[in-house]
Amino acid sequence: MKFSEHKHKIKIGVMGSASGPQIEDEQAREMARELGREIGRRGYIFINGASPGLPHDALLGAKEIGALTIGISPAFSQEEHEQEYRNPHDHDIMLYTGMGFMERDIINIRSSSGTVIVGGGVGTLNELIIAFDEGHPVGVLTSTGGISNSVPHILVDLCKRQIPPNMVFDDDPKALLNKIEEAMQKYPRPIHEDGRVKDSKTKRFLHG
Repeated sequence: MKFSEHKHKIKIGVMGSASGPQIEDEQAREMARELGREIGRRGYIFINGASPGLPHDALLGAKEIGALTIGISPAFSQEEHEQEYRNPHDHDIMLYTGMGFMERDIINIRSSSGTVIVGGGVGTLNELIIAFDEGHPVGVLTSTGGISNSVPHILVDLCKRQIPPNMVFDDDPKALLNKIEEAMQKYPRPIHEDGRVKDSKTKRFLHG
């Protein structure tokens, strides 16, 4: 089978704190907004979980630059999204999964070319682990509160795993996107659903 040479635009998913003390930190909020602006400047498609907090700050930054933005909602309809989840819907395109938070997280990760973590609590940790297990490129915007400065401790010290080469860290949004671009080019996603499976083409594991 011959595959098309058509290349899709890069899609950056922004996951992070929707609530908690992180969203009251003005520095973290501005870093998230600048991340969104930088995604827009590069002509990338912006994706998040259509949630409030730091991902929404990043959305607002992306919209300042005119980026195409997609929200992936846990709700099954706009009415449920607004009335039950009470989440914003400022995106250009909204996808209503009807899957709730946990399953929606999987759609978020798999729909993105690369994922950036901003701040983060338990829900973001779930997204991080999904991305890690599937060999997905991840950038962590450090110094934004939550788990952002603790990812190596969680993975290496507690879980006894290695930081994969396609997981990068920086406290500058522009530098972080540079790093995740390089990681996406150098370490393509495995063809398997589970990134821990050895890829037959590269003969390597992404995760130790």
